[in-house]
Amino acid sequence: MSELASRLVRVLDEKRYDAMASVFTEDAVVATPTGEARGLAALVEKAQTNRPDGVMTQSFLTNQLITVDGATATIDANLLVVFIREGGSSNLFGERYHLTAVRTAHGWRISRVGGTPLWEAPVPDLKRLVP
Repeated sequence: MSELASRLVRVLDEKRYDAMASVFTEDAVVATPTGEARGLAALVEKAQTNRPDGVMTQSFLTNQLITVDGATATIDANLLVVFIREGGSSNLFGERYHLTAVRTAHGWRISRVGGTPLWEAPVPDLKRLVP
């Protein structure tokens, strides 16, 4: 289960939106302060909007508390995301992540993502090292 949550943030950071089906169920829901997206196509669109070209992210998912109940699991974790914008401001974002996963014919997949934003802070003078 920990590996599934780690794959989620890696897919988002690397903008591998074609791999979202390996992480999410087809009817997954993502609810954030900027709105809710339902279904895999809407999730991909939301991810692309939050991480447009020119924005690099690096996410750290820690302190995962996982509860499995049959074919359903919950994952509560701390999420720290660094947003680096080319030619613009960069910032850090801290959130408590709430994931629900279900066992499918293809293995565990995330069916719901929610979160509680905790803080956000600007980061001066960050430079992107990788082109």
